[in-house]
Amino acid sequence: MFLENAWYVAALSTDVSRRPFAVKMLNQSLVLFRKQDGTVVALEDSCPHRRLPLSMGRVQGDTIECGYHGLRFDCSGACVGAPTATDIPPTAVVRQYPAVEKYGVIWVWMGDAQQANADDIIQIKEWDDPNWGVNRGDAMEVACNYLYITDNLLDPSHVTWVHQSSFGSHDLVGVPLEVTEADNGVTVWRWLRDIEVSPFYKKFVKFEGNCDRKQQYEMRYPAHAVIRAIFTPAGTGSDEGDFHPDVFLMDSYNFLTPIDEKNTRYFWFQLRNFSPNDEEVSRIFNEDVRAAFHEDKVVLEAVQQGMDAKGARLSLPSDKGALLFRRRMSEKIRAEKA
Repeated sequence: MFLENAWYVAALSTDVSRRPFAVKMLNQSLVLFRKQDGTVVALEDSCPHRRLPLSMGRVQGDTIECGYHGLRFDCSGACVGAPTATDIPPTAVVRQYPAVEKYGVIWVWMGDAQQANADDIIQIKEWDDPNWGVNRGDAMEVACNYLYITDNLLDPSHVTWVHQSSFGSHDLVGVPLEVTEADNGVTVWRWLRDIEVSPFYKKFVKFEGNCDRKQQYEMRYPAHAVIRAIFTPAGTGSDEGDFHPDVFLMDSYNFLTPIDEKNTRYFWFQLRNFSPNDEEVSRIFNEDVRAAFHEDKVVLEAVQQGMDAKGARLSLPSDKGALLFRRRMSEKIRAEKA
């Protein structure tokens, strides 16, 4: 069901403090907390004695204390205190998960800890670029399998109907999609020529009149989407050479973390090539993007219910990228299990 040897986002950085924070990922229960130096620890959220969640206990120094009988576990998961026992039982140990804080979120490696390499976390070169603004984003839970969301994020055609007042327009209908594959994922994209600027973007573009628009939806394994929106004056859109001086660029980073087979936690933030220090622009972006993603949430939760009841009867040409990504994920999961 899930690819375990991969980095997943567990929480926003602001979620995790010196108090235990419980999170469920890939059907596993974890507890996160910060050490005294501020670094993040991720442990199995289950005391091996009577299985009380450690998240119901307390952080003491750089250890976490079970709230039932006081067993204390260090950052490696080893028990370092057992006040109700003469000796520490050899089986008093909990699993430790590699954890890294980057881009305002907490990343956790869910598989073999020996394979964890922080350099494999997605690289975002514009993150520290003073010419780019950052919308810090948010998180929400969606009551559907994560692959229905990857389907959605590899299908630019859905924006015409799901996001009519924001990202979509009827100028997008019927323009064929290109699908390309790389070692790290699948990308679906298309250029749309001499069309009206969609409502969400119209208040931010620097030019008047129609645009050339590129929709580029990239889904990287295990379930990380990079969505690039390009709006440039009509007649200037190209993948060759420099962008027009008035080009609008927005890269949306979307990180999907399966909670279990039918629930997903969805994290996101955006980077933009304008108004880098304008908090009002960031506020508007955050509100509008959150509203649009809730439109997706309503649709996807209904899709989960419908697919549970009857399953799919057909596929459409716009499903090509999503089906390819599903096929490759299945291959990776089977190889990992083997």
